[in-house]
Amino acid sequence: MQKIITFEDFTKVDLRVGTIIEANDFPNARKPAYQLTIDFGDLGIKKSSAQITAQYKKEDLVNRQIVAVVNFPQKQIANFMSECLVMGAVKENDVFLLHPQTKVKNGAQVS
Repeated sequence: MQKIITFEDFTKVDLRVGTIIEANDFPNARKPAYQLTIDFGDLGIKKSSAQITAQYKKEDLVNRQIVAVVNFPQKQIANFMSECLVMGAVKENDVFLLHPQTKVKNGAQVS
């Protein structure tokens, strides 16, 4: 378990639902990854790099809703600027995307 945080700390993390509208190979990444373009509704379109190639094909990611942290600063990953952090659960070194059970509005806040 990580260090204990306060509820106030948690409220600073902005988790939102978005829909992947594009998934591309990321050949310049150190570990196999995709470059994702994600629609967060009123928050706009954001890009992210995700190491999910072992469990997902690009074509299966398009139109899939995901959960992401949208209020981190941008991060340079190789020649790509990541603007959000897609959330996933790790099982035996594979990442499985977190997603709502029912389709919700893009940009919906996770609480």
